[in-house]
Amino acid sequence: MRALRLGESPLVVAGVLTGLALAWSFGIGEHGARAERGSAASAAPANDGGGRPRVEDLEPPGPRVLPPLLRHGPRLLRDPDPERPGLDISLEDRDGHSMDALHAALRRASGGEGQARLVFYGASHVASDFFTGALRKNLQARFGDAGHGVVLPAHPWRTYRHLGVRLESDRRRWEGHKVVASDREPDYYGVAGAYVETSVPGAFGRVSTTARGVGSRAGLFDVFYLQRPGGGSFDVLVDGRPQGRVSTGAAAASAGYATYRVPDGPHELELRARGDGPVRLFGVAVEREAPGVIVDTLGINGARARYQLLWDDALYREHLARRRPDLVVLAYGTNESGDRRPIADYEASLRGVVGRVREVAPNASCLLIGPSDRPLSRADGAFEDRPRTADIVAVQHRVALSAGCAFFDLVAFSGGPLSMVEWAAMDPAYAAPDHVHYTRRGYERLAEVLEAALLEGLDGT
Repeated sequence: MRALRLGESPLVVAGVLTGLALAWSFGIGEHGARAERGSAASAAPANDGGGRPRVEDLEPPGPRVLPPLLRHGPRLLRDPDPERPGLDISLEDRDGHSMDALHAALRRASGGEGQARLVFYGASHVASDFFTGALRKNLQARFGDAGHGVVLPAHPWRTYRHLGVRLESDRRRWEGHKVVASDREPDYYGVAGAYVETSVPGAFGRVSTTARGVGSRAGLFDVFYLQRPGGGSFDVLVDGRPQGRVSTGAAAASAGYATYRVPDGPHELELRARGDGPVRLFGVAVEREAPGVIVDTLGINGARARYQLLWDDALYREHLARRRPDLVVLAYGTNESGDRRPIADYEASLRGVVGRVREVAPNASCLLIGPSDRPLSRADGAFEDRPRTADIVAVQHRVALSAGCAFFDLVAFSGGPLSMVEWAAMDPAYAAPDHVHYTRRGYERLAEVLEAALLEGLDGT
């Protein structure tokens, strides 16, 4: 079998196990900090022969700048399973402590003393809510159900959905907006990077709990909307009973909130426009005032990381701070792997996006999830690796670790370049025929591996 290159990682394909999964041989997956300690002697300043460093070799006063990190690739958390594709890999980070904030929040939730809040941004992998929905379900079953998280109250696009919550709207009466490639000017997109807007009388959106299991209870609805000159109003109903009318008119554009507390249990929230002016809604947080986990799935089909820089800065910062995240995840790169934008420009914009997250939530854990394998289809029907994917992986790893975040390598998880071809050919399939997306089975496998990687080190495990 041919050897396949995996970015800068020293992973090598060992063979095909029972025709389903790739077994990989990993190099020593040290964290960057350990690699730095190992090279400390060679980095020490020279001396003048008397045991003292030369003056010209001394570091100037000020913060020490760490040397570039040598990437060793993710570690295997367990041996490959010949019955299933996907490798159980670790996160890559600087010192093994990138998830400390998340772990602390999970311990509090487990002890009945607080909530752990996870915010996932990304493109279509996140937008489907398949792997984030499975992760939400698994974490809430283990650490407690604190509510679903943020959803748009009306469909911003036809395929919009979330697992564990029910959404209804007369979609044709609402306009959904998100950043597209031709946009150049920032706009008020808010916490989800997308909004729904209407001026049509009676246009409605409903958000309700599920019939049973995780997601069947709520105790709080927090509505995010835009206040602005000429803004219209909307009525709020909970379980069919009117709760009041909200006016979005204001002297200047700013964030508005309408919060409704209800007895913990099954509920339905309905927002209905009056038609007396435009109403722009950014989302509804569906929560419980109880210990546990909340996972916000804020994915947008076709998105690039740089699109976040077109979300109005002040509004985005206020909204993200209001979510009080313990972990912020940026899962972009698959779309960028097909772009022709200079890689240096890509890195600069990614640093801007990550830097803003770190400024808004400096005490939260953060994670970058890299692009999935996206092979190129040739005219003869064969597939070949997409070289830019490796460049995107290298940039994300570098940016993540330099910002104190962790990195999860989706290409390594699936088995390396061209693994999507194998996944799509399986029966049952773990990847879609487009060789870009996973099937629901594949996303559930991703959730399983990502959960183990996120929880590594929690309570000594």
